[in-house]
Amino acid sequence: MENLPILSIMALFMGAFLNSLVGRRSRAAGNAVVLIAMGAAFCMMAALVPAVFFGGQTICYWLGGWAPDGGWAYGIGLEVDALSLFFGLIVTIAVLVSGIYSFTYMKEDDSQVNFYTLFLMLSGSVLGLVLSGDLFNVFVMVEIMTFSAVALTAFRNEYEGALEGAFKYLVVGSIGSTCILVGTILVYANLHTLNMAQIAALAPANMNMTMVAAFAFLFVGFATKAFLFPFQPLAADAHAVAPASISLMISGVLTKCGVYGIIRLCYGLFQNMDERSVGYLVTGFGMVTMFICVTMAFNQHNFKRLLAFHSISQVGYVITAIGAGTAMGLSAGLFHAVNHTLFKGLLFLVAGAVQHQSGSLDLDDLGGLSKNMPRTTVLFLIGAASISGLPPFNGFASKWMIYQALFEKAAQSGDFFYVLACLTALITSVLTLASFIKVAQSVFFGQRRAKYAQVKESPLGMRLPMWVLAALCALLGIFYRAFAAGFLNPAAGAALGVDAYIANALTGESVLTEPVSYWAIGSWNPLVWLILLVLATCAVALVSVTNKPRVREACAEGSVSQSAESVVPVTMDGVPAGGSASESVPPEEAKYEPFFSGEESEYSQVGGSDLFWGFKENCRKYFAFWHKWHSGVVNDYALYAVVCLAAVLLYCAAFVK
Repeated sequence: MENLPILSIMALFMGAFLNSLVGRRSRAAGNAVVLIAMGAAFCMMAALVPAVFFGGQTICYWLGGWAPDGGWAYGIGLEVDALSLFFGLIVTIAVLVSGIYSFTYMKEDDSQVNFYTLFLMLSGSVLGLVLSGDLFNVFVMVEIMTFSAVALTAFRNEYEGALEGAFKYLVVGSIGSTCILVGTILVYANLHTLNMAQIAALAPANMNMTMVAAFAFLFVGFATKAFLFPFQPLAADAHAVAPASISLMISGVLTKCGVYGIIRLCYGLFQNMDERSVGYLVTGFGMVTMFICVTMAFNQHNFKRLLAFHSISQVGYVITAIGAGTAMGLSAGLFHAVNHTLFKGLLFLVAGAVQHQSGSLDLDDLGGLSKNMPRTTVLFLIGAASISGLPPFNGFASKWMIYQALFEKAAQSGDFFYVLACLTALITSVLTLASFIKVAQSVFFGQRRAKYAQVKESPLGMRLPMWVLAALCALLGIFYRAFAAGFLNPAAGAALGVDAYIANALTGESVLTEPVSYWAIGSWNPLVWLILLVLATCAVALVSVTNKPRVREACAEGSVSQSAESVVPVTMDGVPAGGSASESVPPEEAKYEPFFSGEESEYSQVGGSDLFWGFKENCRKYFAFWHKWHSGVVNDYALYAVVCLAAVLLYCAAFVK
């Protein structure tokens, strides 16, 4: 049993090596090696479930037999408790689904041997990170992970922006890795150990300004890997150009490394999650991330860029819940972490299928693909309902837990900050639903352009992995209580039960961790919140109806004072039917003409840019600011990282003890 953690990691790294040897001679043999490696890693993680989740054990493996001596750890160890295994299962499931999807999706690409070698290296490094019990070994795995992800982002280098996106990822990702390295050095300088259990035993009693700085460096480093604000532009640039299966890995797996690192850092190594200042720091990052990213999704014209911003917005949910510092908040965050991997992975695979079959990701160009791809459309709707928090899917269950956890934290502490966090999460969920209505209209419904009439349904080899994710979205939403009892509660208990983690690693004692207990989902009646939502909607509608409409300057000048009967028919370009361009309606007014008359009948779909045009128009200054923020200049993104690090260092120096 204790050999399974190292064997699962080595299966992926050895698979990368063997694929390079045999894949160049036979692609079928290479695919078999990749499938065996992924399947073996998953099976070994699954084999640990009875002992770790149901038995409360912590599995320790010491490389080279360098076990602790006299309560002091000298060697590199793998320490697998319920928290580590929880993320290990997320990683291996995502790797298996992504790899199987890639067999069909990447079939026509060149250099498939290189792709799968990098893919397995990425998979092995992520699994090694979440299973590692040594802080420096975590840094090593982060480096392998970062460079593999950069190479895979640029894999289709003929795509416009592929090399640019990968370079941005490399620069800012390296800053994040450097932060983790500096934090590790500062910890070692103070505590003279790199073992995470040993650090957890010593750090709380040895806090000084150097250790506070170490905490700040490590937090920013892991925040970079999770793409939290202000690092979210990296995710958008990477997802837009990476293959869809790699987008699943970046969104569903790489971000979880950052989440895992923050949990282990705050709940385990420094054990300062109960400090109000740390709670504000973690929850604040989550709140800002989830709101800004969901609003930025409205401005996107590329399917995968839109999904990228939503992906980081959902990671913001996870971080917000974790910042509550309660058992329920942690369980809710863990639940949403696994749900995010499932529904976001499903949506990225759907986007990949659309691109694979139609050759486009342009939301203003696509439309009506439900006629050509009905099964893929159903899969998209399941993923969209899940991420939007609609019952009975998994997103509803985990978001409901997050709302409860934040509101109960506010009630128990009397802190309005967590009420604000709860309201931000609710508003973000509404905006998420609105955004996916836009995607559904832009891609799958509405009228179809003639050039997409011959688009075919996605191949079975691509649909099967998507159906697996869709089924899990439904099952976890329906059987959430069983999942919470079997997996969430032990994982949260392991994060909170630091003493057992320390004892199992350093003394060899078999100290079992106890699952946490908290109010179950449904302890509050969702009907009450539904009534509140209806009342709020009616209030907004009443204000909108009774409010005096704003008159445009052009209207005030009489430029469009003509009656409805005298409206001149125009084409889609705003040119009067039968007239010349010189007689065209002013651009700001041309937008309204299609709603009255004259639009070309063969294509009358409301484009993705126009569906929520009124909302964006009213918030144009807000969107203009973030448009400038996302400058696309790597120097600016590096500057954001440095400023963020400086701000966190100052905050921690002033408030964290």
